[in-house]
Amino acid sequence: MTAAVPSVTPSLTTAAGAGPGGILLWVILPYVSLAFFVLGHLWRYRYDKFGWTTRSSELYENRLLRIGSPLFHFGILIVLVGHVIGLVLPESWTAAAGVSETAYHVMAVALGTVAGVCTLGGLAILIYRRRTVGPVFSATTRNDKAMYVALAATIVLGLSATVDANIVGGGYNYRETISVWFRSVFYLEPDGNLMAGAPLLYKLHAISALLLFAFWPFTRLVHVLTAPVGYLTRPYIVYRSRDTRLGTRAPRRGWERIG
Repeated sequence: MTAAVPSVTPSLTTAAGAGPGGILLWVILPYVSLAFFVLGHLWRYRYDKFGWTTRSSELYENRLLRIGSPLFHFGILIVLVGHVIGLVLPESWTAAAGVSETAYHVMAVALGTVAGVCTLGGLAILIYRRRTVGPVFSATTRNDKAMYVALAATIVLGLSATVDANIVGGGYNYRETISVWFRSVFYLEPDGNLMAGAPLLYKLHAISALLLFAFWPFTRLVHVLTAPVGYLTRPYIVYRSRDTRLGTRAPRRGWERIG
C-alpha cells in the first residue's frame, strides 16, 4: 500500500481548463491591469503632479454641467458600491446577515439598472456638452476622447449584461462564478475556469473594465483618488487692503478705502 501524496495545484494550472485564451484573459490580464493601475498612479504622481487634475471646464459652460455631472457621479457611486458588495463580499456573508439570495438579486438588479441608466444618461449629457460647446470641445484632448470611449463602453456593457441576463433572460447568479474568480485574483490563485461559463456580455464587461483600469492612471480619471485633505491644515490666507499712501498713482474712482 502506498501513501497518498497530496497534490498542490499551481495557479496557472487552475485555469488550464479555460485554454490559452482563458489564461490570457482571466489570469494574465488582471495582473497586467493591476500593475498598470498601481504603478501608473505612482509614476503620474511622481512626474506629473501638475497634470493630476480634472481640467475643469465649468467656466466655459455651466447649464448642461449642472445636470450631467451630478447625474453621472451619483449614479457611478451607486454602481461602485454595488460592485464592491457583489464582487468582494461572499454570498455566505449576506446570507448570514439575513439577506436571502432572492432578495439580494431583486435589490441588486433594480438598483443596478436604475444606477446604470443614470450613469449612462449623465455621461451622454457630458459627452454631448463636450462635443457641442465650442470652448469645451477645444479643450478636449485625444486622451479625453479615448477615455470617454473606454468609460462608455464599460458602462454600456455592464448595463447590457444586467438587463440581458436578469430582465430579458432567466437570471444569472454571478456571485457563484465571476465574484469567486475576482477574489481568487487577489488570493494569487486565479481560477479562469469560473469565467468559462459566464455569459458573453459579462465577459466583455470584465475585459473592458480591466482595460479601463490599465488606462486609468494616464487620464483625467486620476482625480478619483484625490481628496482636498491639505485644506484642513493649510494656513489661513491673509488679505490686506492697499495703502493709499504707497505709490504715486492716485486711487481710481469707486475704490476708495472704507474705514
